[in-house]
Amino acid sequence: MFSIKEINYSNEEFIKKKINKKTKPIGSLGKLELLAVKLALITGKDNIKLNNPTILIFAGDHGIAEENISIASPEVTKQMVLNFLNGGAAINCFCNENNIAIEIIDSGILSPFKNEPRLTSQRLGSGTKNFKNTKAMSMETVNKGLKFGAYSSNKHANSYCNVIGFGEMGIGNTTSAAAIMKSLTNCKLEECVGRGSGIDDLSYEKKLTLIKQSLEYHRPNLTNPKDILSAVGGFEIVQMVGAMLAAAEKRMIVLVDGFIASAAALVATKMYPAAKDYMVFCHQSKELGHKKMLQIMEVDPLLSLDMRLGEGTGAAIAYPLLKAAACFYNEMASFEAAGIKEV
Repeated sequence: MFSIKEINYSNEEFIKKKINKKTKPIGSLGKLELLAVKLALITGKDNIKLNNPTILIFAGDHGIAEENISIASPEVTKQMVLNFLNGGAAINCFCNENNIAIEIIDSGILSPFKNEPRLTSQRLGSGTKNFKNTKAMSMETVNKGLKFGAYSSNKHANSYCNVIGFGEMGIGNTTSAAAIMKSLTNCKLEECVGRGSGIDDLSYEKKLTLIKQSLEYHRPNLTNPKDILSAVGGFEIVQMVGAMLAAAEKRMIVLVDGFIASAAALVATKMYPAAKDYMVFCHQSKELGHKKMLQIMEVDPLLSLDMRLGEGTGAAIAYPLLKAAACFYNEMASFEAAGIKEV
């Protein structure tokens, strides 16, 4: 479905030498240097290009939320989408501050908006099914969701965007993401399941038991990434997977947010390992499973601010670091140009 080429690492030595000849001690810009290497490998060794940064927020509801394992009811998904559209959420503040465009996508919230031109409709249904005792969605829906997500990234690539971030909204989606993580890794369930929006001890134990029972029910169907999406995925998660893969296919810089977006990235990289070459993991969420997930994927996040909001907020906050990496790579003088003896 996708054709994703690995990054050509033949330019890596040139890029590192260019960085090392800047007017600074070698390695003194720390992780910014590593980030600059990655960005230059993706966009070009001569100059890092960051064009029309955009964050896509995929919203979808989850049937598993019927089990009351969140502090919020499913209706909050739609209410928060309206807040995004009206510019009142944290992601709006951060994107406005950093000149990042936002697109809000209805992947399948319970109750659709009527006549809302500010919202992109890519509905796969009115929420997934409760995966406690049935598949969250059909394989046909998984494939449709991957195509919807791909369309989103391709649309922005065609508008000369090469930096695309991913956020989400969906009550119950940490349960889906934890089930996906457990299904794709050898982690203990307790390492995958966190408290989401802030549930108490009793609800947390219920969430653990629910995921354990659900995965046992679906065990015969957890054989590959697409089957896992079908069994325990979310409409917003499957569309993020498709969007990330299409973005990698277009050689875009993929900004991965927190636990839910990273679960989508985990699925994407299991399907097409080369996709990871294009991913920048923006922060380590406070959600319990995220640190372990990042370790399994062998990636080092840019930030760790104890955030657990979702929405793409980590991606928006991390974007200035990409600008800083690009700025020093493109504009900082070399020792030779500045007439300074190398240190």
